[in-house]
Amino acid sequence: MSDLFDILLTAGFWAATIRIVSPLIFGTLGELICERAGVLNLGIEGIMTVGAMSGWMWVYQGGDLWGGVLFAACMGGLFGLLHAIFTVYLGLSQHVTGIGITLFASSLSYFVYRMLLPNATTPPKIVPFQPIAVPYLSDLPIIGPALFTQSALTYLALAIVPVTWYVLFRTPVGLAVRMSGENPVAVEAQGINVLAVRTGAVMVGSAFMAIGGAFITMSWFDAFYFGMINGRGWICVALVIFASWRPGRALIGAVLFAGLEAMQVRAQQSAGAFIPYQFFLMLPYVMSIIAMIVMASRTKYPQALLVPFRRGERV
Repeated sequence: MSDLFDILLTAGFWAATIRIVSPLIFGTLGELICERAGVLNLGIEGIMTVGAMSGWMWVYQGGDLWGGVLFAACMGGLFGLLHAIFTVYLGLSQHVTGIGITLFASSLSYFVYRMLLPNATTPPKIVPFQPIAVPYLSDLPIIGPALFTQSALTYLALAIVPVTWYVLFRTPVGLAVRMSGENPVAVEAQGINVLAVRTGAVMVGSAFMAIGGAFITMSWFDAFYFGMINGRGWICVALVIFASWRPGRALIGAVLFAGLEAMQVRAQQSAGAFIPYQFFLMLPYVMSIIAMIVMASRTKYPQALLVPFRRGERV
C-alpha cells in the first residue's frame, strides 16, 4: 500500500497519466458529439488509426506538425461523412456501418502506409511536438512538471473540454445538436434540417477522433506502427456512457482510466515477480467495463440515439 501512495505522489506518474489521457479526451468528446446528435459512431477505432497514420505521414513527407493535425482532422471528417451517408441519409444500421468503417479505415491506413513506404522494415521516425514549459507554473511541486510541461496538443485537449461543454449547452448550435438526438421531430418543426445537423456533428466528432489518433504518433510517440491504437477507440465509447454524455464527466472518466493504465506499468515493476503482468494489463479495461455497467444502469441516454430520422415521419 505504501508503494501505491509513493507512486501517486510522483510527478512522473501524473505526467504519464496526462499524456495517456490526451488522445482519450479527443476520442471521447468526438464520440460524445456524435451520440448527442443521435448517431452511434463505432468507426472510432478505425478513424483514430487513420488520424494516426495520416498526420504522421504528412509530417514524414515534409509537412509541418500543425498541418499534420489539420490533415488528420480532415481525413477524420471525410470518414465521418461516409458514416453519415450510410446512417443518417440511408438509415442503415449504425452498429454494422460503424464496424465496417473501422475495418475499412484501419485496412486503408495500413495499405497506404505500405504503398508509400514499401521498404520500411522499422517504423520511420519524425520530430514530434515538444514539451512546452509554462513559465512559473512548471516550477510548482508535482503538478508543475506533470501538467505544465506537456506538448501543445495536450493543452489543446484540455482546452476543448470546456469549449465543447459551452457549445453543446450554451449555444443554439449545441441545442440543435442535442435535440437532434432527443427529439428530431421537434427540430424539424423549427425549420432546422435534422439530417444536416447530424451529418455535421458526425463529421466534427470524427475529426476530433482523428486528432486523438494523430496525438499518439505526433506527440506521444514519433512513429506509426500497426495496432498502435490498441482498443482506445472502444474505451472512448465506454467513457461516453460512463460520463452520461457530459464533457466534464468524460474528462473525469478519461483521467481515471489513464491513471489506471499509468499505474499498471509501475505496478508491474514492483509486483511483477509475484503477479503475472497480464493481470495489470487487463486491469484498466476490466475497471472500465465495471464502471460502464454501473453507470449504464442509472444514466439517461439520448432518446433518439440509434433511431434513423426520415423527414415527415414521426418517431
